[in-house]
Amino acid sequence: MIEQLPSLPAGILGFRMRGLVTAQDYENIMVPDIEAAFALNRKLRLVIHIGDDFTGFAPGAMWDDVKLGFRHISGWERTALVTDVGWVRVMSSMFGFAMPMHFRLFADAELDEALRWVSST
Repeated sequence: MIEQLPSLPAGILGFRMRGLVTAQDYENIMVPDIEAAFALNRKLRLVIHIGDDFTGFAPGAMWDDVKLGFRHISGWERTALVTDVGWVRVMSSMFGFAMPMHFRLFADAELDEALRWVSST
């Protein structure tokens, strides 16, 4: 399941992933919000929170994530990933350097700090 993070500053999108994340979650929640934001802005800032109740990605979900990222490859200005999920942290640490944006990994307890960082100039 993907849900929007509420009450974020203007120009920042945020999503929380819980339980099993499916391709339909991407298509119904993230893609419309991100496409609408890109229609108004050249660059986007993003916060993704993957909580302890996250159980994984269903087949096809990761592919939707990759397609969405590459469709707007030059449009991601700053992305904060907030999670304590071990394998997600390892994968993000391994591949974060290759992302064409400012990317930073935060622990669950650092959600407020992540929001400050994404909002900063």
